[in-house]
Amino acid sequence: MNKPELINQIAGKANLTKKDSEKALNAFIETVTEALKAGDNIQLVGFGSFQVKKRAARESRHPKTGEPLKIAAANVPSFKAGQRLKEAVK
Repeated sequence: MNKPELINQIAGKANLTKKDSEKALNAFIETVTEALKAGDNIQLVGFGSFQVKKRAARESRHPKTGEPLKIAAANVPSFKAGQRLKEAVK
């Protein structure tokens, strides 16, 4: 499902216009992004949690040449599914 399809589903289930659904979805995405940038976690009970995890620096190899590469440490967004979501997709 892509973003326009998700907007249509939200509009149908919440009895909203597509324009209002798009605003709500964009606000949700923006809020999650800002919270993660600030170092906060977001927990939606039953659905899951969004958090930032630290990925350590590591060494790898260039696939074509085999030369060693250093990959810098990074913060990466992560989502962990909640119990109800896990049970719903079994």
